[in-house]
Amino acid sequence: MDILGIDVGASGIKGAVVDIKKGGLVTLRHRIPTPHPATPKAVAKSIAEMAEYFKWRGKIGCGFPAAIHKGIAVTAANIDKKWVDENAEKLFSKTTGCKVKVLNDADAAGLAEANFGAGKGIKGKIMLLTIGTGIGSALIVDGKLVSNTELGHLRFKGGIAEHYAADSIRKRENLSWKEWAHRFDEYLNHVYRLFYPDLFILGGGASKKFDKFKDHLTPPVKIVPATLLNEAGIVGAALAWK
Repeated sequence: MDILGIDVGASGIKGAVVDIKKGGLVTLRHRIPTPHPATPKAVAKSIAEMAEYFKWRGKIGCGFPAAIHKGIAVTAANIDKKWVDENAEKLFSKTTGCKVKVLNDADAAGLAEANFGAGKGIKGKIMLLTIGTGIGSALIVDGKLVSNTELGHLRFKGGIAEHYAADSIRKRENLSWKEWAHRFDEYLNHVYRLFYPDLFILGGGASKKFDKFKDHLTPPVKIVPATLLNEAGIVGAALAWK
């Protein structure tokens, strides 16, 4: 079964047709800039543009940077605040003329990695953390998604976790990989003690430099980098229909 998967990011909106049985892309990826400001009307227009590019009339799955409950965006941490309480599924369905399912972007990446990436075949609890501008999270338990964990927004060190340990903080404060890794390790151990996952998968931009900080991570559980990289969000968005 083929589904158009769309991944909405801070700087770009990426899409491709996905074979959700095999977890592979049927087409090449297409990218368009995320509009600024990224208001509901502007993003919906871009989603329609993506569907039109692929001449798509079937089902669409969309990964979106917000907690999504029954199709409605209930947070807007890294996108325009006008999204709060907006029914993204109804809006995108109306502008594309297609049936659309929307889920949190980190949840999408987690589904993809658990089904076709670094977590394939692993039973129990899998925790994916995306490390970039912020920290996204996805919890998969025995193959089922526990949606909207949003663990980057945990209260931590007197503030918000992603304001202490995201990759953007490493760059902003000019931290060495070792200095940043000690911060991230503190956070990782905190998450470990909350959920005791059987596997951590690290995605996002920092995961490409996993070798620079892996030796400084101390939770007593296997920790691996994500394997699907730029395709994870697209594949996982399509899996919303599976």
